[in-house]
Amino acid sequence: MKFTLYIAKRYLLAKKEAGFITVISLISIIGVTIGVAALIVVLSVFNGFNSLVTEILVGFDPHVRIQKTKATTSADIEKLNSFLVDQDGIIGKSGFVSGKGMIISKKTTKVVYIRGLEPDKIGTVSGVQDKLVIGNSNFADKGVNEIVLGFNLADKMGVGIDDSIYIVTATGAHEAVVSFIPPELHTFRIIGIYESNNKDYDGLYSFTTVEAAQRIFKSPFIHGFDLRLNSIDGSQSLQRSINEKFDSTFNVQTWFDLHKDLYSVMQVERWTAFIILTLIIGVASFNLMGSLTMTVIEKTRDIGILKAMGAKDNDILAIFRFEGLIVGIVGSLFGLILGYVVCQLQINFHLFALDPNVYIIPAIPIDMRLSDFIIIPIATLVLCFGAAYFPSKRASNLLPSDAVRWE
Repeated sequence: MKFTLYIAKRYLLAKKEAGFITVISLISIIGVTIGVAALIVVLSVFNGFNSLVTEILVGFDPHVRIQKTKATTSADIEKLNSFLVDQDGIIGKSGFVSGKGMIISKKTTKVVYIRGLEPDKIGTVSGVQDKLVIGNSNFADKGVNEIVLGFNLADKMGVGIDDSIYIVTATGAHEAVVSFIPPELHTFRIIGIYESNNKDYDGLYSFTTVEAAQRIFKSPFIHGFDLRLNSIDGSQSLQRSINEKFDSTFNVQTWFDLHKDLYSVMQVERWTAFIILTLIIGVASFNLMGSLTMTVIEKTRDIGILKAMGAKDNDILAIFRFEGLIVGIVGSLFGLILGYVVCQLQINFHLFALDPNVYIIPAIPIDMRLSDFIIIPIATLVLCFGAAYFPSKRASNLLPSDAVRWE
């Protein structure tokens, strides 16, 4: 063991000569421990909510959505279709037609989003089939108008399976105004009702076939493609490939882009929590700085003797910087253990439960990530090492003659 590390441990754990300094060092270790544990727990909670939101949204939405623009032609769509066939990692692909329409029932009316997908591809690009609570999504042959509604939407409309609803689109309303004729009503039969645990989807989205959607929106060709990949990690790579190939002919959005505002807010909240809780470790670091400064004053004679015996300035620097690292390492280790234990207790015993009648989960979610267990200790060590910088610099600048003059 290097003598600098040995002396650092002796100074840090001294009991007889500098009891008060040792108490401050202990407080610093406790502060670091609490700060690290709090960061582990809070970031794991944020990760849990992020994973939950991603599971709900990505489980229902496509991984990549490609939409036509004003510059898109039917030939471009054919080229895109051929291009996608040759791409690896795509496990589901469906053309779609979408738009807003007004649903009319005997009880009320509501403007919703209507998405038309290929009947045999719905299960591969959307979570509608998995989220069905009643009925099915087995659409009939061409020429028959059938639709799947969200649970909240069906409840508000007062309709159920096999009931009929009417749909009016902006295209039909425009033609009615121009031609002075009643707007064209499209009759649809409800064949399924889904519940996605997302109120926006359940209350605003309905699904039908591409052929039916083309008919009510009077669209001669599809609006784009919904894609599912074998891993969402490949979404951005595929997005770049399509943009490089077709430039601005299509608007390509990944699962992240579809809900960018929500994910951006969650990222801001996560970083805000990280910065605020890091202040706990920062306060502990200031305590450590005070402790080391008083240690330098208390050990002035010892420092002078060490330098007179041949210790170099770098050795004195190392002694006090080792003290800072020891506090950081011990505090981080205990903090990681404490944070891990609290997270495991929440996972297994639901210490902080939620009302299942209000929330879709029984307890606050936890998602521990290895990256947090690496980044947080590194940040802690940097703060503790920085806290030891000025006291160690002061100690190394002491002259042996000045250090022992009054002894």
